[in-house]
Amino acid sequence: MELPLYQIDAFANHVFEGNPAAVCPLSEWLPVELMQNIAQENNLAETAFFVPTTEGFCIRWFTPLKEVDLCGHATLASAYVLFSILNYDQPEILFDSKSGILRVKRMNDMLEMDFPAQTPSVCECPSQLIEAFGQPLECLKAEDYLLVFEDEKMILEAKPDFSLLSEVDLRGVAITARSKKYDFVARVFAPKYGINEDPVTGSVYTQLVPYWSEKLNKLDLHARQVSSRGGEVFCSMAGDRVKISGKAVKYMEAKISI
Repeated sequence: MELPLYQIDAFANHVFEGNPAAVCPLSEWLPVELMQNIAQENNLAETAFFVPTTEGFCIRWFTPLKEVDLCGHATLASAYVLFSILNYDQPEILFDSKSGILRVKRMNDMLEMDFPAQTPSVCECPSQLIEAFGQPLECLKAEDYLLVFEDEKMILEAKPDFSLLSEVDLRGVAITARSKKYDFVARVFAPKYGINEDPVTGSVYTQLVPYWSEKLNKLDLHARQVSSRGGEVFCSMAGDRVKISGKAVKYMEAKISI
């Protein structure tokens, strides 16, 4: 069996930027074990699989270790494959997922994703995170822990012990601060999912945007994930939804032989 495979750099203006994702279009679902093996072989933060439905597509995402309920950058990459490579001719793509219906449309030279907001709530900071990063100004949680710091320099210079981060009970942890150039900066770590640091994490902005939108009293936000690859993210609050926009570029087109 041969399957098409694309590697797309999401939230990137050029190759070698943003977050690489593998995208595997299917005509029907493969066994879960096989999809997990493909994701492990790709060894990227996420591999996305999608199949056509009457309304659009059903999408699933796998890290090298397990399936996840929501992934932003691999959704962006999948939409790029559909619009720019497979010539999908509708103005908007509807992805049915474990997190509900996700919509992606073209907005000039960017792709805009429409995701459900995950408003974080204040919580006690786990001791492992204090040991890894120091005491934050605030600790909140939704799908991930969000640690807010006073100075973006602390975000840039953080060098956490990944073994400590793998002990947290949520998916991972995002550290964030206000920025001079952007509205805010962030970094994201999820070692328990096989991702020590994720270059650009679309799904975490469903949590960061509700927080920073309220703090900064603005709906439209411009952020940067300051990983070594880095990537810019344009976001806005829209009621109980978050609009997350970015660019993508193709790095590789291949075939899987199984």
